Formats: sequence, structure tokens, C-alpha cells
Amino acid sequence: MTLRTSVGIIGAGPAGLFLSHLLHRAGIESVVLENRSRDYVERRVRAGVLEHAAAGLLRDSGAGSRMDQEGLPHRGVYLQFDGSRHHLDFVRLTGRGIVVYGQQEVVKDLIDARLAAGGEILFEAEAHGVEVDREGATVTFTHGGAEEHLDCDYCVACDGAHGVGRKALLARGARSYEREYPHAWLGLLARTPPIADELVYAYHERGFALHSMRSPDISRLYLQVGRDATLDEWPLDRIWPELRARLGEPDLREGEVLELGISQMSSFVMEPMQDGHLLVAGDAAHIVPPTGAKGMNLALADVTVLAGALADRYRTGSTKRLESYTTDCLHRLWRAEYFSTFMTQLLHRQSPGDMFEHHLHLAQLSHVTSSDAAATALAENYTGAATEGVTLGV
Repeated sequence: MTLRTSVGIIGAGPAGLFLSHLLHRAGIESVVLENRSRDYVERRVRAGVLEHAAAGLLRDSGAGSRMDQEGLPHRGVYLQFDGSRHHLDFVRLTGRGIVVYGQQEVVKDLIDARLAAGGEILFEAEAHGVEVDREGATVTFTHGGAEEHLDCDYCVACDGAHGVGRKALLARGARSYEREYPHAWLGLLARTPPIADELVYAYHERGFALHSMRSPDISRLYLQVGRDATLDEWPLDRIWPELRARLGEPDLREGEVLELGISQMSSFVMEPMQDGHLLVAGDAAHIVPPTGAKGMNLALADVTVLAGALADRYRTGSTKRLESYTTDCLHRLWRAEYFSTFMTQLLHRQSPGDMFEHHLHLAQLSHVTSSDAAATALAENYTGAATEGVTLGV
């Protein structure tokens, strides 16, 4: 079977779904292909921090009502080191805060919005090839055990680091810039109350820890571990004491663990993010270390820019904004990469046992928490590096 649409979108994460939602607002039809089930993508726990402008994009697009009801507005974050916890008040420093709202909740809202509007999302439809010519693109995918094809004017791959979109662009000559980090994050989602009213970023001589929250009863916690660490090396009776030590919370309650895993840390940028009728967005185009909380924000910003460019193409016939899509995204992207790398360096032990390095970390953290100038620089990037200046064009 061959389907036909204006814009074929691979991937039903925040990038693909928000793009489809924005295109619908502009009167442009699209089809979303997602290789997982609806239940899987709605349960997939990922990032949970929305920059000030990213929350505004969801709100202005009509997809932010539940976020405004259930999201957790935060004025800032806590930095903990050397036995003390320090609050950085982003609102005082910049006039902007953040919203903690899980990525899976954004996905649920966007799926509901698209299906309510009659949008077409094919779940369990695995794309395994993209062919591009001067007239358009064809995506080959498997759905219901049969091979099918989606013909489209433009294919936008929002299918992550291992999807067909990135592979296709690299095969067509795109450049890549990469960095691997010598550590990973062990993350768990647990039924335990948050230890603070806002996120706690902790630097400890044994490594980094982060405490976030999803609700008044559920917390998201992370530990820095070695890049080659395995869950066998980190049983729960080792994880909880380590969290207590690094977070300085001896009374942290052990709750039911809902999810547990280890994620590698890396940076990746592909340039250009387009080639003719094939474009990529979100994690298909770039990866940032999670320390800066930029992944979902960059994805939303990418497709906001792209939706405006596609709207121009269909309304006026002009491809000028489409042709500048990569250029229009790169400044924000590299700023977000810089900030995520800065936060990773600031809070992680690079060489365990190196006490000279340890004291440099303490000195840098002391500067950030005692200088309004240094704190403001961090706050400006945390609340706006990925989406600052991005507005809805449709």
C-alpha cells in the first residue's frame, strides 16, 4: 500500500508530534509514523524540564492546558556542594523560571490533540528507508506485518539517534561533531516524596547526583556512574545509601522503584540538518548531555522553526526559510551544547581521587553561588538557551 501526504514525519516524540500539531494549525496535512505502540510512547519516561519559552510555545499552540494545571512551576534550582545547599533564584536573576512537566506528559497531550483533530498517527509502523529526489520523498515502512510506502513532499525525521533519518543524511554527506563523556547516569523513578521544592543538583567528591520530581509522591533521581557500569554492579542496597550521601539527605526514603536504567552521556551535532526534501529535528539531529536539561526544549524549538518555514512554502511557494532551517537552528543548538557541557564539567568528577580537581570544582561552585553575575549567566542559559527568541510562526 502507498499512502500520500504533504509532510511525512518519522517519530512520535515531542518533536514529531509538535510538528504535526503546528502543521495542522497551518492547514498542512501530515502523517506520523511511530515504530512503538501508543502505550509505550506515553509511558516512556524522559526529560521533564521546560524552559520558559518552551512552555510558552506549548501554551500558545493550544496544547498547554494540562501542563498549566499539573506542571510544577519552579523559580530556580538548588546547587549542593561541600555539605551546603544553595538556591539560585532564576526569576530574580532573569525574570524567567522553568516548568517541570514530564516528556511523556507532553507526548500524551500532543497525541490527544492530534487524534481529536483527525490527525493520522500510525503506531507500530517501523520506518526502514527514505528515498529522496527533486520532487519529494518516499518512506518505506512496515505496518501490520506488511511493507508500505508513504509518499510526501517533505520527510521530517524526528526518530532519534538511531533512526533512518540521521543515517540517510550522513550517507548524503552531512558532517557530524561528537563527544563521548567518561561517565553515565544511573536513573531511577521511585515512589518517594521529593526532598525539596525544586531540583537539587549535587556535586560530591564521589560524584554527581540529581534529585528531580514528577509529582508530590514520585521522584526522579540520578547518580553519576562509570561509563561501563552495569545494573548488576548497582543493586538497590548500594544505590539508596549513595543517593543519601551525595544529596546530603540521610532520611531519604526508599520507595517502590518504578523504573531503573543507565544512560550513556554524549554530545552530537549534525550539519546540515537537511538535504533537499529530507530534514531532521530533535535527537535525530543533535544530542546534548542531560545535565543542562535541553533535549526536549531543542526539539520543540527545531520544529517550531521548521513549521513556520513549511507554512511559508505552502502559502507562498517560497523555500527561502526552508533553505535556512539549519542556519536558523545552529546558534541556539551550539549555545545549548556549550551550556550542557559546562554543567556537566561543573558537577561531575572527571578523575576520581584527584583532589586538586575536586577543589577546583568547589571553587567554581562557590563562585557561581556567591556572584550574581556568574549566577545570572547560568540562569540565562538554563531558562532560555534552547528556545529563547523562538515564537510560533503558524
